[in-house]
Amino acid sequence: MQNGNRSRLNGTRLHSYNTFSTMLRKLTILLAAAAALAAQTAPKTASTPANKAAADKPQIDKPQIDKAKLEAYLRHLFVWPPPIEMAIADPQPGPMAGFYEVKIRGSQGEASQEETFYVSKDGQKIVRGSVFDLGQNPFKSDLEKIKTDNQPAFGTSGAPVVLVEFSDFECPFCREEAKMLRENLLAAYPKEVRLYYMNFPLESLHPWAKAAAMMGRCIFHQNATAFWDYHDWIFAHQEEITPENLKDKVLEFATGKGIDAAQLSKCIDSRATEEEVDKTKAQGKALEVNSTPTLFVNGRRMVGTVQWADLKRVIDYEIDYQKTAKNAGEDCGCSVALPMPGVAAQNNGPVGLKQK
Repeated sequence: MQNGNRSRLNGTRLHSYNTFSTMLRKLTILLAAAAALAAQTAPKTASTPANKAAADKPQIDKPQIDKAKLEAYLRHLFVWPPPIEMAIADPQPGPMAGFYEVKIRGSQGEASQEETFYVSKDGQKIVRGSVFDLGQNPFKSDLEKIKTDNQPAFGTSGAPVVLVEFSDFECPFCREEAKMLRENLLAAYPKEVRLYYMNFPLESLHPWAKAAAMMGRCIFHQNATAFWDYHDWIFAHQEEITPENLKDKVLEFATGKGIDAAQLSKCIDSRATEEEVDKTKAQGKALEVNSTPTLFVNGRRMVGTVQWADLKRVIDYEIDYQKTAKNAGEDCGCSVALPMPGVAAQNNGPVGLKQK
């Protein structure tokens, strides 16, 4: 009897165990199926434009630069102690293998200077200088930045040699260079050169230079030829002018020059040409012009007052060189432009300079 009861008990236990195992297997299968279904129906992470742009953006293999160490080194190199501020830009791909371009800027008040260095990948070697590509004009980088549209000019349109002068009406060195250029340039080269005048007032040094530049633009818009009379007059009377008497003297100058005095006065008072002056100054800064006068001859930079003999030598060389190179000078006849009714012909300078 006991043996029979024990057998029935064991059978009941076995049956319960088998039933539990079957249920456990079914539950496992159901859970696995639910997980698979959830994975198939789960929303995918959206690829946003920002994420895509970040993924597509090439990663720069940046050199190992210790900016604090580099700053200390450059301060010693240039003798730039505080309070001169120094900013070191992040490295960018350079023009030669194994080196990266790093721009640094020193500034104090209105004065500033930019320099370009090429830093080795390990950050231990720096090169200061220019890198040239033998297949391109050596002044290509600057030529691409020079824009002469709607700027005062004299000389032959389409000339093989273009001079671009960044100048300041209150600068005594600019006065001397202006006199040299006006007396000699067209007399020596009646057909081979064209010169553009670009305002670059040094406001921290010259209190009425920017106002004079703005007034010159007002005159230029009324009478492009009269601008050059103004240019010569204001340099000749530079020592007589003050911030207080500038406007009266300019209005007096304009008498008999074919200029509407009321319109000129309104242009001066409204500062209508300030943005134009700011634009040419910004262009000069992009070219790293730090002083006046600065002259570009087919892109070749000549800083400070230039002697006529030295300038003539450069112009003569460029005239001969461009006969075969044809990679500078005015881009004349190489583009199609819409007509500009009502704009004086002298205003229509080329949009830029030819370069290859």
